Amino acid sequence: MAEFNIIGRSLLRDDGPGKVSGRTEYIADIEMPGCWVGGVVRSWTARGMLKGIKRSASFDWSKVTVVTHEDIPGENYISMVRNDYPALAEEEINYLSQAIALVAAPDAKLLKEAMASLEPEIEPLKPVLTMEEALEGKEIIWGSDNIIDEYFNGSGDVGKGFAEADVIVEGDWATGFHEQLYLETQGMAAHMREDGAVEVIGSLQCPFYVHGAVQKIMGLSPEKVTIKHAATGGGFGGKEDYPSILGSYAALLAYRSGHPVRIVFDREEDLLVTPKRHPSKSHYRMGLKKDGKITALDADILLDSGAYTTLSRVVLQRSQLHACGIYFVPNVRIRSRAVATNTPPNGAFRGFGAPQSIFAMERQMDLAAKELGIDPLDIRLKNALRTGDRFPYGQILNEKNNAVKVLEKAAEMSDYRTKRELYAAQPGGRFKKGIGIAAALHGGGFTGAGEDEMGTTARVCFNGSRFCLYVSSTEIGQGSSTILRMVAAEELGVGIEDVLYMTPDTSKSPNTGPTVASRTTMYASKAVWDACANIIKKLAEWRSLKGLPEDMPTSSLAEKYFKEYSKLDELGYNIFDDDSRWDGEKFEGDAYRGYSWIANVIEVEVDTDTYEVSAEKVYAAAEVGRAINPMQLRGQLTGGLLQAIGWSHLEDMRVDEKGRYTASHMNAYLVPTTLDTPEWEIELLEDPCAQGCFGAKGIGELPMNAAGPAFVSAVDSAAGVFCDSIPCTGEKLFRLVLKEENKAAEGGN
Repeated sequence: MAEFNIIGRSLLRDDGPGKVSGRTEYIADIEMPGCWVGGVVRSWTARGMLKGIKRSASFDWSKVTVVTHEDIPGENYISMVRNDYPALAEEEINYLSQAIALVAAPDAKLLKEAMASLEPEIEPLKPVLTMEEALEGKEIIWGSDNIIDEYFNGSGDVGKGFAEADVIVEGDWATGFHEQLYLETQGMAAHMREDGAVEVIGSLQCPFYVHGAVQKIMGLSPEKVTIKHAATGGGFGGKEDYPSILGSYAALLAYRSGHPVRIVFDREEDLLVTPKRHPSKSHYRMGLKKDGKITALDADILLDSGAYTTLSRVVLQRSQLHACGIYFVPNVRIRSRAVATNTPPNGAFRGFGAPQSIFAMERQMDLAAKELGIDPLDIRLKNALRTGDRFPYGQILNEKNNAVKVLEKAAEMSDYRTKRELYAAQPGGRFKKGIGIAAALHGGGFTGAGEDEMGTTARVCFNGSRFCLYVSSTEIGQGSSTILRMVAAEELGVGIEDVLYMTPDTSKSPNTGPTVASRTTMYASKAVWDACANIIKKLAEWRSLKGLPEDMPTSSLAEKYFKEYSKLDELGYNIFDDDSRWDGEKFEGDAYRGYSWIANVIEVEVDTDTYEVSAEKVYAAAEVGRAINPMQLRGQLTGGLLQAIGWSHLEDMRVDEKGRYTASHMNAYLVPTTLDTPEWEIELLEDPCAQGCFGAKGIGELPMNAAGPAFVSAVDSAAGVFCDSIPCTGEKLFRLVLKEENKAAEGGN
């Protein structure tokens, strides 16, 4: 007999038909009578002092609305984790593309003319464009030392651990910018109601984040602000914080112009001004025994925050906590810092800081394996975390030996050992094959006490014929609306067709928390489950009171109850019943209530004439807690893996000497296409999490974490090099090959 009726079935996504048929309306498609068009006047200087804004005398300014910081009715800050991000520049310019003024006009042509007629007057200052310059401290651009946030933790005796080591291996590792490149660009719209309230609608991940930001910048009480979710064409973290900025701009323009205002970026503006994944530089010093057992680790991690904090504090926390990856290190010291530079602020991207530090740790393991002459798989298995092991931040792993299981499964699926030997002995020729392995974990939900303090709430009601889910968890292409309906249907004992997902609206939906941190299925669903359980309890008590048959279906019982009371409406919460503890000041304790695990084996082919690399086959063994919808889950895994592969060798973005991103269009920023998609083989392992809904763990971010180092390791084995950074572009690979050839020639002499 099946354990569940609906959980575990591969049901089709409910948003699919509308999207594939073109019926779904995104923010740019929604008809808004009398709507004006908004735009942003920006600095094209990376650092300077704003002296004023010159208006052309030849332009008729009565036809448009211009907003500067002086016109903001509330606070001139976008509310995030720290109030250091000005909505509009007042005196200081701290990055190229920083917003200085807003303009609204009746049409796009007039808007363009108005924006061209505004000239910011800026006295330039020397910008700080690299983390090295920031740490040098010759120019202070943030705080007293350019360090936005810093964390330390560790365990054991690091000095003793290095003294016990037979060999010490050191490595420097780096990762680059990464653009989310969602299909739909950033877009928000706003209008003022007659009662002085503002309504904002747009492409976003976190309605209540936008609500808080708009409330403060407009100087309004919470009930005077409503945020509505429009169909969203992808986010990947890029629509976590930026909609708070763009939504605030739309609200300000609507307030000052007296018209509805919509702002939708074109691709160039989106690429040049929105947050990216934080670039990183890490130094790892590791002590090991001859058999590959780690005795000590000293890690130093740097993230480039850009000009302001935005989400860097919490991104850095996750980098810090994932710095040892899937490995047990008895003696460890970890330091991480987020550094300010005069570049656009960086923000959230799938993985949220974990891919950067896990890349460093996985490459460090490969370097150690190379130095010791040990197979990369064997050194990983020897050091993988096991039940009862302690993380550097003090948490004891109470799960099964999932790190070992995913490594063994991925190796078995791919026939890793045989192929590694085969490719090592392959004859010369233009095309070379390689294989690499890497593994990772990801903590589900917010770090530390974040989930306890979130107050995750869901509302479920009956409308006379179907059950309606009111949550702030958004559908952004990942399948949340389907999963939430499945959870409700399972608990209520009804068909999924009897459950409706209501588009998030802060005036109707409670705060279920943001759609981030791989938390929706794991924790937001628990609040939905709890609300449904409360409905079942209420109906059971009423059925007993009325003497109705015990086997009456839930839907029939709900119809009778609704007919009598005209209301059936319950709230539910994400309630924990464990004894987890987190000390925020010491930054130690139980960081996450559940970890998902993945091991990737990737096979590549390298063209030694053109230095192009193609991923041929990707194997992934993922431990996911409970697979609520296996088909959707596999889609999340393959999509995330392809993003990670793109970051590994194609997606090259830097900052030039002026502080401008080097890619302003998709011809300059290459991403994997269907022609670059490898053959997939995915295996799902299940170790249900006691605190996750129906045992689920968060997996949306997991596939970003290990594919990068696995891909680079495969390139190494094919080309006979060792790459210390990503993206490993064709140009970088050429230089690495040339370096190895020169070393061989020098050795020959």
